[in-house]
Amino acid sequence: MRVPVLDKNCKPLMPTKPSRARRWLKEGRAKIVHNDLNVFCIQLLVEPSGYQTQPIALGLDPGKKFTGVGVQSAKFTLFMAHLILPFSDVTKKMSGRLILRRARRGRRINRKVAFNKRAHRQKRFNNRKQGKLPPSIRANKELELRVTKELVKLFPVTQITYEYIKAKGDKGFSPVMVGQKVMLQWLEEIAPTNKQEGWQTSILRQQLGLAKDKKDKSRQSPETHAHDGIALAASNFMRFEKFHTVNTHGHRWVGEVVTTPAPFCVIARLRVFRRQLHFENPVKDTPGNRKRKGGTVTPFGLRSGDLVKAEKAGKVYIGWIGGYTQTTKTKKVSVYDHNWRRLGQFSPSKVQLIKRSTRLCVAPL
Repeated sequence: MRVPVLDKNCKPLMPTKPSRARRWLKEGRAKIVHNDLNVFCIQLLVEPSGYQTQPIALGLDPGKKFTGVGVQSAKFTLFMAHLILPFSDVTKKMSGRLILRRARRGRRINRKVAFNKRAHRQKRFNNRKQGKLPPSIRANKELELRVTKELVKLFPVTQITYEYIKAKGDKGFSPVMVGQKVMLQWLEEIAPTNKQEGWQTSILRQQLGLAKDKKDKSRQSPETHAHDGIALAASNFMRFEKFHTVNTHGHRWVGEVVTTPAPFCVIARLRVFRRQLHFENPVKDTPGNRKRKGGTVTPFGLRSGDLVKAEKAGKVYIGWIGGYTQTTKTKKVSVYDHNWRRLGQFSPSKVQLIKRSTRLCVAPL
């Protein structure tokens, strides 16, 4: 296991051993710095002994609902992550927006009059031919890009490997394939990027001895997707060459990479409503007839997405603020875990702020 190191100008250096990091902290030669991924990192307060770095690769195994991330050097595994993509959440919100928009249009247009006299404007452009990414796929790619940028701030990444997906069968559309070209362009601006097909990743993962869980891809463990990210990163230190013997021939990976235990975390995006402040349907005995739904600010000094420590019935919970309830008698704050399941409603006096919102839910496992 290795600890990320930054110089005085926040430039990433080669990671170091935990024992050496503790010694630097004890001697006052370094300090702990915080980052959006909650990775333990130190920053040197003195000039480093050198700025030479070894090659470090980052691997991304994209999917529709989950993505695996791995950071690997030739001798150590540095970081692993399991990304919970917001595809389903964004798709649900867009469907709800479509229903509400059609309902408003239906109420506004008087269908009893002639078509050319109705109160609606003609289309100004052909909205069926657009070159932009769908919102759900863009949200997936932006989360992958956000995590990549945060990792580049911690490790001196010299190469990025992205798994290139091809749809099987006669399917004309695959959500995983859409946006790959744009994502590769974004990554190319960060570091040199190459792509690799899935069957090559599978062969290398088996050669490295990394397990793969294909039964339940939603399981939050390194075996589901993070090991694929490590295999993609390790491909930068090995060569895929032809071989020919008396009885067989084909291709195989040549080289050596050492995989070691590394920090593993689950990363997700907040599921908050910023613009939709109230529920669609009125509710009786509610001020204004509409129950509060969204918003990012609470009257208790907390914001949606803040990492907090809450106490209830002698038990302590760590989670993220997701909303609040305020009536004439009670004041409660809702706290959620990284899967956005509510841990409970707590009194504001029993909630202590740990870290302000970074728009990310990072849970080390």
